[in-house]
Amino acid sequence: MNRQGILIVVSGFSGAGKGTLMKELLSRYEQYALSISATTRAPRPGEEDGKSYFFKSREEFQQMIEEHALIEYACYVGNYYGTPKAYVEEQLADGKDVILEIEIQGARKVKEQFPKAVLLFVTTKDAQTLKERLIGRGTETLEVIEQRLARAVQESEGIEEYDYLVINDELETCVKEIHAIIESEHRKIERSMELIHNVREELKSFAKGES
Repeated sequence: MNRQGILIVVSGFSGAGKGTLMKELLSRYEQYALSISATTRAPRPGEEDGKSYFFKSREEFQQMIEEHALIEYACYVGNYYGTPKAYVEEQLADGKDVILEIEIQGARKVKEQFPKAVLLFVTTKDAQTLKERLIGRGTETLEVIEQRLARAVQESEGIEEYDYLVINDELETCVKEIHAIIESEHRKIERSMELIHNVREELKSFAKGES
């Protein structure tokens, strides 16, 4: 029996280290694939279609919406971003565990279409650490940092909708923990019904004296 991939949604506060965690997870384990988003924004230098994003015109993106070809989508700063359903389903059928790094609104939409999706929320050990990390990046003004922290307050209200809370205190430990969670999900009875059915049928044939 071929192993069916699991869809994993990763959300979390800005500054909690989601991107670093996902990059490390993909570099260590071959079973994972990071979902590629479709977008209407123009490619930046070095970005390739089908690798960085699936670059679409507004008309093409609108058609994908109308054809229900996106699991979820949203508009940010005048451009659309969305998760193509076909790409995700192809990767899952190929046995890959597909990771979607999206916000809570998108996570809710994914769970509606893929009830067996596993939702992970990444946080720091406390709010002070989160603030220190945002300041420590040195890439944003204090005003922007305050906006991100205000957004985190809103995001914290939806944490209970997730399946697992992952505390990113030490990178090595956190990556191993996420991998262990996903491997445990693969062992759940509900994900192994085909195997269970085959074993039952084979046992029945043995009980009847069939070879």
